[in-house]
Amino acid sequence: MPLGRANEGPARDCARCPRLVEFRAKNQQLYPDFHNSPVPSFGRADVRLLVVGLAPGLKGANRTGRPFTGDYAGDLLYGTLRKLGFAEGDYRADPNDGFSLVETRITNAVRCVPPDNKPTPDEVATCRVFLKAEIASLARLAAILCLGNISHASALACFGLKPSKYKFAHGAEHVLPSGLHLFDSYHCSRLNTNTGRLTPAMFEAVIARIKTHIGI
Repeated sequence: MPLGRANEGPARDCARCPRLVEFRAKNQQLYPDFHNSPVPSFGRADVRLLVVGLAPGLKGANRTGRPFTGDYAGDLLYGTLRKLGFAEGDYRADPNDGFSLVETRITNAVRCVPPDNKPTPDEVATCRVFLKAEIASLARLAAILCLGNISHASALACFGLKPSKYKFAHGAEHVLPSGLHLFDSYHCSRLNTNTGRLTPAMFEAVIARIKTHIGI
């Protein structure tokens, strides 16, 4: 079931964040074959798990048009999801690879690529309208996995909740007032894995706990 029209996310020419619009225009000149637009969510709408990343990578999702597709973070994310039954097929870092998700949908807190992979707080807040609509549209949603502190805080804000009460920590699990479970992980970026802050085993452990909770 594709995402309904009421929650398609930002338009390809979304102009809500001037800095991101300017950066997008530069990239359209430098990389005319790239997606170079807000990156839509990936996965069906009738899912139990929503994964929330930070923002598209310049030569990853900004190039391919599919979240986490084309960079190392996607290799670890999609490989782990497939290993634990949340995905099917062969991930080849190409949106036409036929790879599909099981009971899972993937999005970002910010839909456009930011300079230096760092969105500003205002940009995160501005793009939250799309994250909030996304969460509200997933009628079967049982769990949210937030990759990193910014995604964690933005997801909480969608419910009017403050991070001071639901603190981010790798491996943390929070039960929100709605009954929804929010899980945290360090972002599966190359920086975090290269420095040893996040290992594949640590990441797999979080996904395994989500699998137990959801019961797939």
